[in-house]
Amino acid sequence: MLNKAKIKEILNKRFKDDIHVKLCDLPMPSCLKDVYKGALRIKEAIDKGQKIAVVGDYDVDGVISCVIISEFFDDIGFDYIIKIPNRFKDGYGLNKEIIDELGDVDLIITVDNGIAAFEAANICQEKGIDLIITDHHMPSNILPNAYAIVNPKQEDCDFPDIEICGAQVVWYLVAAIKEVCKINYNMCKFIELLAIAIIADMMELRDLNRALVRRGIECINTSNRAAFKAIKKYYGKDKFEIDNIGFLIAPLINSAGRMDDAIISYNFLHSKNISEVENYLEQIVSYNNNRKDEERELFKQCLEQVNVKDNVIVVNGQNWHEGVLGIVASRLAKHFNKPAFVFSECDEKAKASVRSVGKIDILNVIEEAKDFVLSYGGHKGAAGVLIEISKLESFKNKLNEICDKIHKEDFYSSEEVLGSIDPNEVDFELLELLEFFEPFGHKNPRPYFQFDNLLVKNKKHIGKDEKHMKLVLTYGSKTLEALFFNFDYDPQVGENIKLIASISRNNFRGLVTPQLTIKEILK
Repeated sequence: MLNKAKIKEILNKRFKDDIHVKLCDLPMPSCLKDVYKGALRIKEAIDKGQKIAVVGDYDVDGVISCVIISEFFDDIGFDYIIKIPNRFKDGYGLNKEIIDELGDVDLIITVDNGIAAFEAANICQEKGIDLIITDHHMPSNILPNAYAIVNPKQEDCDFPDIEICGAQVVWYLVAAIKEVCKINYNMCKFIELLAIAIIADMMELRDLNRALVRRGIECINTSNRAAFKAIKKYYGKDKFEIDNIGFLIAPLINSAGRMDDAIISYNFLHSKNISEVENYLEQIVSYNNNRKDEERELFKQCLEQVNVKDNVIVVNGQNWHEGVLGIVASRLAKHFNKPAFVFSECDEKAKASVRSVGKIDILNVIEEAKDFVLSYGGHKGAAGVLIEISKLESFKNKLNEICDKIHKEDFYSSEEVLGSIDPNEVDFELLELLEFFEPFGHKNPRPYFQFDNLLVKNKKHIGKDEKHMKLVLTYGSKTLEALFFNFDYDPQVGENIKLIASISRNNFRGLVTPQLTIKEILK
């Protein structure tokens, strides 16, 4: 049976190998290969008044990457072009059509993309355009023919073995530019944005990522950025909690790129005009509501296809909305605790968003089945795949064969359920102890505990479709409130139950109490 001292000891072990635990400990830009080569070329462009274009990506990480570098250029009074590809019209990353659209530019900087832009790099070279690629996705053995490539995953890069997102790579590039330009510039102004990108892109929440996110939430709450003021006002919030990043801010920023055009989210974060920003927020909220409706419907369709005996979830449909494939893949992976591939078919091809679970490196899985795919990319926890529809069934069989050989314990994060706990241990002191180890996420999963012999004193179905439940549970004289979202078991009042739950803060009218969030009722 766990007590507070044991819980603290277990959670401390997660960070025993962390080196960069404070902002002053962060790796220097010089750790990144080509970062100064890229920075010096950008300095040359600034000095000569050359034309620079920045090409981003339509997810949160890509949008924030664009905001970071464009805001730096704004602050030094340098003009530039921003191009964020439209998911539906342009597809992903730098391509010939985008290069043609940009016209007579001297330098293109990609952010959060470009490591697979082989054809585009060759076109740039033919046109006499220098290309600087900044990316964090896994490179292949051959790299694009670019002027400079800043990517910590390059084999001969000295950056520490910690996965960072695209916005962090750009942040380091900006730090190198300000250094070579001998500009006094406060890089901390972007930490609020980095925190959002790190969480949204599911980076490991350890070491330098943990340090940045912990500081980032403080910065968001003291920020003068119009976007954050607008969100606070719209949702009636006095301050943001860490969970608000993953469950409120990031989905809002993502929604425009998922449903329409990510440039709206870029403008929302980039603009300093509060009335402009409030108008952008209205649009984004509308997109987010539409996204939820699309997601709900697609998830329902996917459930009808799932064979629970399979080791991997592979579902497909005609012209499914590409903007919600990733979210639905995440929900399926979480629901079944198996990797999930959600394919949208169009013409003779199918494009998937992929999400992993536990310790499974999904890129390694796809690599083993690469003979069936046209292209793929991503990182350990999330990826994208393009395949011919005619090979889909064979690909599915191969994935099942691969996942069948993976050790069952790798499907789970062994760190999640810490052990059994006496309900009497659940108090404000335990709540503060757990909050000290936030933010929770990849490589620092939210701790769950097993509770035995809790009596259901009261229950109430809640939510629009009454798919969630609020319980009042007792253990002797101890009373606990619990929430069970999308419940799959409906206990009776008076029943004794055993469950797995996390512990979080419930702030109701100024009264703070610990609250359980049930993951599973053990039958």
